[in-house]
Amino acid sequence: MTAQSCPRQHCATTMDSTALEPSLYTVKAVFILDNDGNRLLSKYYDLELYPSMKEQKNFEMNVFNKTHKADNEISFLEGMTIVYKSSIDLFFYVVGSAQENELMLMAVLNCLFESLNQMLRKNVEKRTLLDNMDGVFLVVDEIIDGGVILESDPQQVIEKVNYRADENPLSEQSVAQVLQSAKEQIKWSILK
Repeated sequence: MTAQSCPRQHCATTMDSTALEPSLYTVKAVFILDNDGNRLLSKYYDLELYPSMKEQKNFEMNVFNKTHKADNEISFLEGMTIVYKSSIDLFFYVVGSAQENELMLMAVLNCLFESLNQMLRKNVEKRTLLDNMDGVFLVVDEIIDGGVILESDPQQVIEKVNYRADENPLSEQSVAQVLQSAKEQIKWSILK
């Protein structure tokens, strides 16, 4: 059988062998779009893939157009493997290379969605997401760093995000403590 008669074999022999080597850099991009295809959050970990904002938005719009009415969870576009999920008025996407394991990408997507579901108290919708965008970025950063999957357990992600939020001196709990302390100081200064 020749390369002409078996295109699959020809592709396998001409494909760059480095593209098939295992890598920790699993995730190429993560983005969240609203139900009109507008970007709410995006992180691209392979800057050679779509180096400009215009190219990224074009890719996101192509992905949205292909997936927003589909009933699948996996799509292939522009040489990328894309796993996705929708919720009310949001679409969540995790992008990997064409050779990437879909189950690993799906684990990242499920972790992202479940972590946000817990953080937003089961109210995963556009307005709530926008109101808590700092926490959303923390969740993404706890799951993926530079394209490397760090965590796939939503409970662990939420614990780490809550820990980081507690370190923030201006968290809600800290503000309440500062106000209570100020009230007590004023009360003591009046009594003196």
